[in-house]
Parts: sequence; structure tokens; C-alpha cells
Amino acid sequence: MLLKIRDSVNLPSPLSISIWWNGGSILGVLLVMQILTGFFLSMHYTSDISNTFYSIVHIMRDVPMGWEFRFLHANGASFFFLFIYFHVGRGLYYQSYLTQPRTWMVGVTILLVSMATAFLGYVLPWGQMSFWGATVITNLMSAIPYFGPSLVEWIWGSFSVGQPTLTRFFSLHFILPFLIMGLSAVHLIFLHEKGSTNPLGDLNHLGKIPFNPYFTWKDFVGFVLVFFFICFIVFFFPNMLGDPENFSMANFKVTPTHIQPEWYFLFAYAILRSIPSKLGGVIALAMSIFILYFLPVGMFNYSFSGSFCFAFQLIYWNLVAVFILLTWLGACPIEEPYMTLAVPCTILYFFLFIMLITIPIFWKKI
Repeated sequence: MLLKIRDSVNLPSPLSISIWWNGGSILGVLLVMQILTGFFLSMHYTSDISNTFYSIVHIMRDVPMGWEFRFLHANGASFFFLFIYFHVGRGLYYQSYLTQPRTWMVGVTILLVSMATAFLGYVLPWGQMSFWGATVITNLMSAIPYFGPSLVEWIWGSFSVGQPTLTRFFSLHFILPFLIMGLSAVHLIFLHEKGSTNPLGDLNHLGKIPFNPYFTWKDFVGFVLVFFFICFIVFFFPNMLGDPENFSMANFKVTPTHIQPEWYFLFAYAILRSIPSKLGGVIALAMSIFILYFLPVGMFNYSFSGSFCFAFQLIYWNLVAVFILLTWLGACPIEEPYMTLAVPCTILYFFLFIMLITIPIFWKKI
């Protein structure tokens, strides 16, 4: 075990890697922070629908430093997804899905499990948006032909979102982060088989140096900066990324004017809303993430550095712009012109991913 740790610390790493390679280590630190703060919160949380909302109030008002741990946990989730999107974006730009397909596949699985964990956690405060968000998202399963309605009732544990739903969501939310840790370990094992890529796209081992101490200090600087920004948000703008509806206890008789998920799900929510068919919307919603699994299909094509390919950069930055635009549209009300704008953005989103897969073929011929 000690030899494995020593080999990991002294892993030969490319000399030219930039600050964008800090994302993975920062995500590891954020994951540990989420588990520790979540463990503390679970000591005072009550998964009983009649007391859940008040247990959150108790944590905020009565538990020493409870408000700090709760805001660290809530805002930490947003920072985790911010860096996971940066990490995926870096992998897309430098074509990690071609050079390290197994590492990429495990990484996409981590993204999916993280999204499931975040959704389950969003329900736990049992506020208005938590309740109605759970109702809307779980109801999407009913679009699955034949066994969809039965699947929804099985997830709920009842005929509507209620006590059984909250209990099982809390249990799963507590367990899944440990699955993420296990997948992260597999992710690192696959990464260390070939080592990190670099901005130049050079895969030889001649220009490499030991990870420690050169990149250890670079990662440490990243940790300090991220911790500073998280503390700044927690102490000065703790509710900036939350929804005002969650200040009210869940009430099945009153529907919020605009139901929406957390900001890191808004791009997929906009894709869902842009398709009139419920089943079509669910398929598009799932494919907006599952399409990442298909990127290594081009692994037998010519791999090149995206930094030196104008066509690739044009497609990549257009994809980033469409992703940001879809995130904004997901937060907009369900009315014109937002609904009309979401349709071409959805088409562009999938089209640009297809172009990322096929462009190595055309670039090789040029």
C-alpha cells in the first residue's frame, strides 16, 4: 500500500501541464469536504416529513456552527459541479476521451452518480422547491412505456412523494458519496497507467518530472484559492445559489410559480422542456449526459492537439457557449421567446458533440 502511495506521489507528469490540470485534485478535496460536512449534518437531521424542515431550522439556529456546516455543504455542491464541468471541459478540449478512454468512461460515471447524489440531497431540506422538484423529476419516469408508472410508484414508495420517498432518498444520499470515492480511486488507477496528458498532445515520457514536489505545491495553491472563494460565499452570500421557495416548508396544496432544479441541472432541464413529447424529452435529457460515453468511439481515429486545430476550437467554444445559453434558458420561465430559443440550442448541443467525434477523420485527410 505504501509503495502504491509512493508511486502515485512520484508519478512522472508532463512538464507543460497548466492550471487546468488542478481540477481533479480540487474535486477530491471538495468530495472529502462534502462527506465530512454531510456526516456532521446527518447527526442533527431528521428524515420525518413532519419534523424535517424544523430540523434544518434547528441546525441553522441552535447547533453550534451548524449554519456554517450547512452552507459549506450546500454551496460546496455548487463548487463541486462547477469544477467537475471545468474538468470535463478540459478533457474535451485536450481529447482525454481518445488518449485515455477507460479513465474517461469512469469519469462520466462519476458525473452521473454525482448528479444523482445532488438531486437526492436537494430533496432533503423538504422546502417547497425540494418537494415539487422531486415530484416533477421523478414523474419523468412515467414516460417510459409499459412499466413507467409502476417504476415511479416504486421510487416514491407510495402513490406520491411522501415519507417513504424522503427516507430512501436520505439513505441513498448518505451512501452514494462513498461509491463516488470508490469510482474516483478506479479513475486514478486508470489515469496512472498512462499518466496525464498535456496541452501539446505529446504522449512520450521524455519531458516528464516527478509529481512531487512540483505539482503538489501547485495543487496546494489551488486548494487555498478554492477554500477562500467558498468561505467568501458562505460568509457573505450564503443563499446566493439557493432558491427562495425553499424558505417555506413543503406544501402539496401550493405549487410554486416556476419549478426549476439547481443551476448545475439547468442545461439538461432546458433540453427537456424544448421537446414537446414527454418521452422524447426524457430521452434527450438522458442523452445530454450519456452522449459523453460515445466520444471514445473516435479512439481509432487520428488524435491531435486541439490547441493547433482551428476547426476543433471553433466547435469546442461553440459547444461551451451553447451549454451556458441552455443553462440560462433553463432558469427562464416557460414562455416565449425562451421556449423557441431552447429548440435550436438543443439541436446545436447534440450536433456539436457529433462533430467532436467526427472531426478527427476530416482533419486527418486535410
